[in-house]
Amino acid sequence: MSVNRAGEARLVQAVHGRHERPADPGYQTGLVEELRQSYGRAGLIDLYGRFATGDGVVDTLMRKAIWQAIARSCGAGLQVAGGAGFKHPETFEIGNGVFIGAQAYIQGRFDGTCVIGDNVWIGPMAYFDARDLVIEDCVGWGPGAKVLGSTHTALPVDVPIIRTDLEIKPVRIGAWADIGTNATILPGVSIGKGAIVGAGAVVVSDVEPFSVVAGVPAKFIRWRTEADPVLDISHGGRS
Repeated sequence: MSVNRAGEARLVQAVHGRHERPADPGYQTGLVEELRQSYGRAGLIDLYGRFATGDGVVDTLMRKAIWQAIARSCGAGLQVAGGAGFKHPETFEIGNGVFIGAQAYIQGRFDGTCVIGDNVWIGPMAYFDARDLVIEDCVGWGPGAKVLGSTHTALPVDVPIIRTDLEIKPVRIGAWADIGTNATILPGVSIGKGAIVGAGAVVVSDVEPFSVVAGVPAKFIRWRTEADPVLDISHGGRS
C-alpha cells in the first residue's frame, strides 16, 4: 500500500554542483573566439539583445557563448537563463559550473572587479552592484537577493544626493555561504565562509563564518552545528 506524504516536509538531494559537468563542446570554444574577434565588446552587447530572452537551444547557447566571449575570464559549464542582463561584463571573472537565473542582473563598473567562483548558483531576479565584488566557490544566492556595493556620500547637503560623490566599498561573500531569498547585503560587508543569511535580511555588518543571521538589520541567531534542523529561513526553492 502506497503512503501519501503530501503536506509533509521531506529531504531531496541537491543537484547543482554535486555532479561533474561535461566539458563544453569544442564547437562552442570556436564560436566564442569567432564572436570575440568579429564583434568586439560593443557589438557583443548589441548581439546579446537578440538572444537574451529565448528558451530554445540556440538562444541558450548564444547567451553562454556571448558571456564567455565578453567576460575577462569565464570557465566551463556556464548556464545563463532568459532575461539575465549585465553592465560592464568585461570586468567579470566567472568560474566553472556557474548558474545565473532568469532576469538576474549584474551591474559592473568600467574600472571595477566582479569575481564569481566555481559552482555558484544565482537565483532568478537577483541583483549585483558588482563594482568591487568577490563571491567565492559554492555560494547559493537566493531569488531576488541583492548586493549593494556603493552609496552616495550625500555631501554637501545643498545639492541633490544623486549628484554627490559615489563611495564604493568591497563586498566579499565567503565560500559555501547561503544568501536567503530577497536578502540585501550592504556596501563594505563580508559574509564568512559557510554562513547563512536568512530570507529578507538586511545585512549591515560582517557575518562570522558558519553563523546564522536574520532580520532587519540582520542579527546573530546561532552557530551552525551538525545537529541543525532543516532551515526554512534560508532556502528559496532552489535545487
